[in-house]
Amino acid sequence: MESLFFYLFAALAVVCGILMVANPFSRNPVTSAMFMVLTMISLAGVFVLLHAYFLAAVQILVYAGAVMVLFLFVIMLLNLKEEEKRKPGWVRMGFGLVSAGLFAALLLRSVAAARNAPLETAAATVDGGVKPLGLLLFTEYPLPFEIMSILLLVGMVGVVVLSKKELK
Repeated sequence: MESLFFYLFAALAVVCGILMVANPFSRNPVTSAMFMVLTMISLAGVFVLLHAYFLAAVQILVYAGAVMVLFLFVIMLLNLKEEEKRKPGWVRMGFGLVSAGLFAALLLRSVAAARNAPLETAAATVDGGVKPLGLLLFTEYPLPFEIMSILLLVGMVGVVVLSKKELK
């Protein structure tokens, strides 16, 4: 039964993730943001199946709640009416296809490496509580944690630059 829910949440996350980027229903960015919320909620369901209840709660409260409200404020602040009418150019489509191909190659390489890994290293798990997660995050993975904080800072600066009115 647990594997059925995993496949359900995983398929929902993949489908909503694809619809978030390539939305055939609407070119409105708010629709893409709502698909992003559905993706985050389905990922929280996967976290619950992994017994990481704190991560599931943080995924819903912080990302699906607060971050998406900020995204919607930025979308409404920028008033993206002209982007809805603009057709994607060949250069953008080329860059998008190249980056998607590189991402797919990286994903396939990671899956192939995981299949060749010994079973005892792949089965190592961490309790879903706050203390083990914090210890693992700050002792084993401090560099990715700092890189993620820099990416969030760059995103905030980008939002400020994009929303700034031109001074004449």
